[in-house]
Amino acid sequence: MAVSLLAREISDLCLGKPALRSLSLTTTIAEALFALKNSDDNFLSVWSCEHTAKTNKDYRGNCEEDGCDVGECKCVGKVSMVDVICYLCKDENLLSPSDALKAPVSVLLPEIPGMVVHVEPTSSLLDAIDLILQGAKNLVVPIKTRYSSSSRRKQQQKLSITSPTIHNGREFCWLTQEDIIRFFLGSIGLFAPLPALSIDTLGIISTDYLTIDYHSPAISELEAISGSLADENPVAVIDSDGILIGELSPFTLACCDESVAAAITTLSSGDLMAYIDCGGPPEDLVNLVMARLKGRGLEAMLQEFTNSSCYSTTSSCHSQSSSSSSDEESGSSTPVSALQRPGKYSRSMSYSARMVRRAEAIVCHPKSSLVAVMIQAIAHRLNYVWVIEDDCSLVGIVRFCDVLRVFRESIEDMA
Repeated sequence: MAVSLLAREISDLCLGKPALRSLSLTTTIAEALFALKNSDDNFLSVWSCEHTAKTNKDYRGNCEEDGCDVGECKCVGKVSMVDVICYLCKDENLLSPSDALKAPVSVLLPEIPGMVVHVEPTSSLLDAIDLILQGAKNLVVPIKTRYSSSSRRKQQQKLSITSPTIHNGREFCWLTQEDIIRFFLGSIGLFAPLPALSIDTLGIISTDYLTIDYHSPAISELEAISGSLADENPVAVIDSDGILIGELSPFTLACCDESVAAAITTLSSGDLMAYIDCGGPPEDLVNLVMARLKGRGLEAMLQEFTNSSCYSTTSSCHSQSSSSSSDEESGSSTPVSALQRPGKYSRSMSYSARMVRRAEAIVCHPKSSLVAVMIQAIAHRLNYVWVIEDDCSLVGIVRFCDVLRVFRESIEDMA
């Protein structure tokens, strides 16, 4: 069994994956914002391409087929709506958000090396796991497809308004932690009895996570929110007793529009949770944001906030949450907006998949089995699950990277 897993190539996990839509390093943030709003993806890849024309006079190849440029074309990162939101929340950008949007998208990329790594499709599955355990958040893999000159031109014309997908005649895709976890879940029986062991027994409950107080100003925790984006980890919202109330996560914020920057600037962490819920922000919070922006003299931000097309999360939030629902849930006629939170805030509990983009945390118990936690995270399209006791006190968090480490060690023991 171990031999078959060791023989797996990364390309086996990339079948059917969509090609990366991309932006160049010189794209402005305003252009990136437009592309994000007109894309079904929550993020777009950013590429650095340096090409020089072929000058070999003896070259007789087909330029359209082989490419007339030589040089390096490399994915250097990715951007999402969360990057734009956090950028607009900075003090120097609050006074003139329109000017801030003229900056190149490169200013949004974290200065953390090794977060995005190019790998060959023939690389082994274990190589991919090792790269992730070393800190890579996304692996960029070439898709084994070659376009003819005519189809390539049509593809470029189709995507030129938003973002192209072809670099040097090839397309690429992401290979993420979720992809590998899904693969292991499909072969879970081969690892018995490991999947039935509790996460507590396996020692994969991490206490290394960020927390913010429910009543604290959200802007005071901007660094924590920005850090959570770089690490792809959520920030736990707790009360004074250490009870987990909810979370502020990059997965939730990625479904919002740029107007949330105004909410982060003016609201408490608890009110921000209510603002970003998929049902849309309550009218009283919208009015509160506008009043506080005016009171602080942030007229330019107020204008941007007022001109925003809507004050709720974008349609991608609703489409993604509904697409991840089970067949039984998708038959429900209850709209997401009708599912209101009782009281000022509720205790944490595990919601159905259609609630994945709400601010409530997805949780499990220390005695939950490894396979149960894997299924729970994948069902909600997350790469983590919070761990709480029966009284909702926060114990820790289980991340996919820790789960991958367990499977990596298990495969080594089998070899």
